[in-house]
Amino acid sequence: MGVITYSQEFKSVVAPSRMFKALILDSHNIIPKIIPEGIKSVEFIEGDGGVGSIKKTNFAESSPIKYTKHKIDALDVDNYCCKYTLIESGIQFDKIDFVVYEVKFVMADGGCICKMTSEYHAKEGCELKEDDIKQGKDKAIGLVKSIEEYLLANPDVCA
Repeated sequence: MGVITYSQEFKSVVAPSRMFKALILDSHNIIPKIIPEGIKSVEFIEGDGGVGSIKKTNFAESSPIKYTKHKIDALDVDNYCCKYTLIESGIQFDKIDFVVYEVKFVMADGGCICKMTSEYHAKEGCELKEDDIKQGKDKAIGLVKSIEEYLLANPDVCA
């Protein structure tokens, strides 16, 4: 089983504490408000948001993916870091067995740098290529940018 690791960074003018809270701690409330055309709801089906919790994201009817489930593997609130695993999806992936994500927000120039790492684990006998994971990478950056715009327009949210 092969693994492709992809890292990307996004610079934001928003403080790391606010970005972390909006994207990780309070995402079940924030994300459906920001992009209701893409995400219908986010709910905890196990736990309360801490390590071991399972979060289900229900996508809009127009999406080819109806839902995803992520398990929170590690959560460091003081250092604005979260690691979680995609454990189930509403569609069958041809080549991907599971995906491990790590998101960290580091203070920088009055705002922060969002560092995202994704480990795509291929199913036995399959080989992953850049095109197999491009759409997921693009959507992750789009979500972070949408949250940043929302927080800038609403300075009291996640303050």
